Amino acid sequence: MQCPKCNAQDTRVIDSRVGKNGRTIRRRRQCTECNYRFNTIEEILRENLVVIKRDGRREEFDRNKILNGIRRACEKRPIDLEQINMLISDVTLELESEGDFEISGRSIGERVMEKLKNIDQIAYVRFASVYKDFRDISEMAKEISDLKKNS
Repeated sequence: MQCPKCNAQDTRVIDSRVGKNGRTIRRRRQCTECNYRFNTIEEILRENLVVIKRDGRREEFDRNKILNGIRRACEKRPIDLEQINMLISDVTLELESEGDFEISGRSIGERVMEKLKNIDQIAYVRFASVYKDFRDISEMAKEISDLKKNS
């Protein structure tokens, strides 16, 4: 594993723990060169999972697309990368447990929004504004109003 600080190729595992969902392993690592400590998460990658897009196209499931969308929504918010990774792992686990090889993009987006709502409401509104493709400010205001009612 490459050190994210100095790019050295040799790191050692200090601690390993099973993730909350039981399907991931969280490892605490230390660089043997600069002694920088960092965390990694290992999980099983399921192959042949296909996402059905809104326009009917099908493409291979890409965890990084979810990560990029959530990162944009969480920009300048007090949410660390570990929370984001756990959110993605939870969503992925839910999707995989359904047993289907094809998943709608809508299902992925709705699950991400539901989990973001519990972590940070601003990030939720940001993600929802892109996912739901609000046409005007009144649609966004209604979403915020609904969020306030359910808080």
